[in-house]
Amino acid sequence: VRLLSGVGKDIGNPSWKRSFPYILLAALSSFLFGYHLGVVNETLESMSHDLGFHGDTMAEGLVVSTCLGGAFVGSLFSGSIADAVGRRRAFQLCALPLIIGSSMSATAKNLWGMLLGRLFVGTGMGIGPPVAALYVAEVSPAYVRGTYGSCSQLATCLGLMGALFIGFPAKQIEGWWRMCFWASVAPAALLTLFMEFSVESPHWLFKRGRGADAEAEFEKLLGGPYVKGAMAELSKSQRGDEADTVKLSELFYGRHRKVVFMGSSLFALQQLSGINAVFYFSSTVFKSAGVPSESANICVGIANLLGSLFALVSMDKLGRKALLIASFSGMVKKKRFDLSFNVWCMLAAYISNPNMIIFSSCLWH
Repeated sequence: VRLLSGVGKDIGNPSWKRSFPYILLAALSSFLFGYHLGVVNETLESMSHDLGFHGDTMAEGLVVSTCLGGAFVGSLFSGSIADAVGRRRAFQLCALPLIIGSSMSATAKNLWGMLLGRLFVGTGMGIGPPVAALYVAEVSPAYVRGTYGSCSQLATCLGLMGALFIGFPAKQIEGWWRMCFWASVAPAALLTLFMEFSVESPHWLFKRGRGADAEAEFEKLLGGPYVKGAMAELSKSQRGDEADTVKLSELFYGRHRKVVFMGSSLFALQQLSGINAVFYFSSTVFKSAGVPSESANICVGIANLLGSLFALVSMDKLGRKALLIASFSGMVKKKRFDLSFNVWCMLAAYISNPNMIIFSSCLWH
């Protein structure tokens, strides 16, 4: 998409460098999301020893799931918060429970203190990513919007890898798991501080009737020659939004039903693939399988990162649909391989069992 100047002349695309620092800043919330997804992976064992719930699988599950419960609550209100106070303030409100919750987890003396801290952290996790996606879409030049959108996923992967690397000493150094929680306070504080100097979404400002402020922010994001064209596009988009306003109930029937169903199904299928279980419990799973958890976790993190890097460089070239089809096709093939391998192992165990051999011979005769 190329913008026009005030006299209708094609002036090409604005520089991506102007908006990129703000995208990186917004990606901090996604980094924190990934970090808190993975922070319990390497630290759960030592944490459970110190807080007195070692061997209690229910308590270990609660340490993980309480965070997700908080994220669910936060996600319900993220859109309303972003519309009410603006995108910048929403980021700051997202960082506040992350700071409080991380501090509570780092200083927890028992299971209940840890659960309360994880609940606060989860609330911030639920608010952050939706606001980040909205902010990136609204401050990015259209021709790099897909690439910039992938930066959030890349930041999530980096957060996961960061949590795994920082958590490696937890099994050797007593109390190191507390440092892992303290480490997340710094990026959350930086997000709060630097958002004070970041640009506000021109879309939000325009909706609030602050057209002059929206122009000023567009100038920071795109450059002077592109402001009038961007404002014209924004005004046109706003009129279209007002004419196409729908009720919440209309999302579940009529022309919107298919889009909502497809989008929701993609997210649901991604979660049902079991990827979150890998992020939370890969150390435990690899240990029980006799595989060094540190090396295996690094491989998991690298694989996740490579997928995000590929999406980053190809999003605007190949398109969203092609990447989704390729991604889910790969997942289906992998599941088919897993099923075939498991069936083969079961048959091999059956055949190699002496009792089964004798029984089969009797049946044969």
